[in-house]
Amino acid sequence: MTTQILHTTLKENFGFEKFRPNQEEIIHTILSGQDALAIMPTGGGKSICFQLPALLFPGITIVISPLIALMKDQVDSLKANGINACFINSSQTQAEQQNHIQSLKENTVKLVYIAPESLSYLDNIFSELNISLIAVDEAHCISAWGHDFRPAYTNLGYLKNRFPSTPILALTATADKATREDISTQLNLVCNKVFVASFDRKNLSLEVRPALDRVKQIIEFVSEKPNESGIVYCLSRKTTEELAGKLLKAGIQAKAYHAGLDNTTRSKTQDEFINDDCQVVCATIAFGMGIDKSNVRWVIHYNLPKNIEGYYQEIGRAGRDGLPSETILFESYGDVIQLQKFASEGLNSEVQLAKLDRMKQYADALSCRRKILLSYFGELVTENCGNCDICKNPPSFFDGTIITQKALSAISRLQEREPLPVIIDFLRGSKNAHIFENEYQHLKTYGIGADISWYDWNQYLIQLINLGYCEIAFHQQNKIRLTAFASKVLFDGEKVQLTAVQKISIDKSEAKTQKIKTSPDSLFEILRKIRFKIAKEEDVPAYIIFSDAALRQMESQRPMSDEELITIDGVGKAKLEKYGDAFIKAIIDFQKSKSSKIKKESSTYKETLALYQSGLNAVDIATKRKLGIPTVISHLAKLYTDGNDIDLSGFVSNEEVIKIKEAKVELDSPNALKPYFDYFEEMVSYDKIRIGLAIIEKENQIPIN
Repeated sequence: MTTQILHTTLKENFGFEKFRPNQEEIIHTILSGQDALAIMPTGGGKSICFQLPALLFPGITIVISPLIALMKDQVDSLKANGINACFINSSQTQAEQQNHIQSLKENTVKLVYIAPESLSYLDNIFSELNISLIAVDEAHCISAWGHDFRPAYTNLGYLKNRFPSTPILALTATADKATREDISTQLNLVCNKVFVASFDRKNLSLEVRPALDRVKQIIEFVSEKPNESGIVYCLSRKTTEELAGKLLKAGIQAKAYHAGLDNTTRSKTQDEFINDDCQVVCATIAFGMGIDKSNVRWVIHYNLPKNIEGYYQEIGRAGRDGLPSETILFESYGDVIQLQKFASEGLNSEVQLAKLDRMKQYADALSCRRKILLSYFGELVTENCGNCDICKNPPSFFDGTIITQKALSAISRLQEREPLPVIIDFLRGSKNAHIFENEYQHLKTYGIGADISWYDWNQYLIQLINLGYCEIAFHQQNKIRLTAFASKVLFDGEKVQLTAVQKISIDKSEAKTQKIKTSPDSLFEILRKIRFKIAKEEDVPAYIIFSDAALRQMESQRPMSDEELITIDGVGKAKLEKYGDAFIKAIIDFQKSKSSKIKKESSTYKETLALYQSGLNAVDIATKRKLGIPTVISHLAKLYTDGNDIDLSGFVSNEEVIKIKEAKVELDSPNALKPYFDYFEEMVSYDKIRIGLAIIEKENQIPIN
């Protein structure tokens, strides 16, 4: 198959101008009849690797997929692109299933999605079907070494024996070396090629925070993003429900999702989230593989995940459209204890405990987090990413020897029989029941660390555990014990470097900037409303019509014809025919409205300028034009920066301009005037600030020779 045919098919049917890394090579391999295993991160474009060949093969492509919701999502997306597809599962009536089976027999459907447990529906008609390709999605589920083992997948090895000449493509987002080998062996792949795409999702920011006041932090974070969808992953079902309730109380649309809920409730929650009717889902890992929602803008882990594979797959559900997205992981001492217990009691306990240890090392890291993630998957990079909390705010070290000596002495005085919270209470001189019942207040070092906050002591002790000076005895009620290294600090004069504790704060100015970018009258919001309306009419998720990335591209490029619109990524032939007119009309109307507004503004500025040139002052102009004085002042400031001969010296002194310039630097050039007004404690008027900023802007326009 020629490269030209592949690229034409990609654009006409899926709307993309070029392939993502590895996609074209995988497709060539499949079309040549060879088996393949593709490891591609979430959002890396796995679906194209079997959907595009399905259009070029003469027969049917069977896609084995683990979740019903994912099947429906994929089929809806294919139909939106004008591709005939169906799914068969237990949620359908017998009549619906028979209709789809008849379509398969008649070869009128290009792709059929089916769960491994439902393959029996096709057993009796396999011999009647022309099967060109078998795709096994979420293939890590076949391996007990993987992070989402699913027993039904282990029966899929018979497919290669039954269809020896049909290529099989196995796909997964995350799999270490052992899991990859297991997938190939269990599926009986013949001389298969293994493709491992880059795991570097540059659009995802990575951040780890201490798990103190988690709920408060989450409410603050989500409240600053009122139009953005997100997922909060929790370790327990109870936590999902409690957190969803607290978010609802704070005015945030949130719902819980876990395996203990009935099917109807789970399906309703998932549908509402996918269709943008619910902003936040608080979920266990049961919520995930069925989510193909491209505009999830953030993912939060309320608890420490049990392994890096699961963590990376879960954060990968953010920003699938390629736009900037945020991820936050909360790490707590309690989570480590609970996960240690789970891992030690499960299958392959040694492997699971080792994977948990790697996860903890990531969370405790003091170097670029993306480097750590990528190295785990065998991808080595030399440059720091610049988009994780460590890169943005490198930790600062200080001599923590005295703090360490106090902590280790306290552990010793308590005879190594208390957990971390009690040690902190003892150090701070807390007067609680446990301290007094055990008469700890009489010990020599009681209250020796009262000058350090509980929050800071918690972080310092975690650092000391990570540095190996003390350890958690998980099998003995999580008592903190000293290690052999402790004596070096207590008795041999060894110095200890600790990192300064960083307090978490939401960047309000950044959040406001985001809101300005998505203001209600922006073109993006106008297009988003049109997309939402069409999605409701067609009963499909909004992102299936067009992704956020496509709308952003329309906003920046302003296509006003079919020829221009089809150049947008995600706009193929079918979508152009179905939705093109509505979006082109909206863009044209927006441009007309903007042009009219510009003309009107230009006219009103010219009128103010004419009156100023006739000798009227700002007050006289305001009276004559029936405008407010601040409006006229803003006109004069704009006219001045545009190069008109306006004398602003009467409005603000040179000394005041210098002060405004200093404030501009200190406040990091805010867009609004109020930060300046507050900075000057209301002693400098808005008019002076506005004129002063105009003078500064004009100065900056003058080239320096």
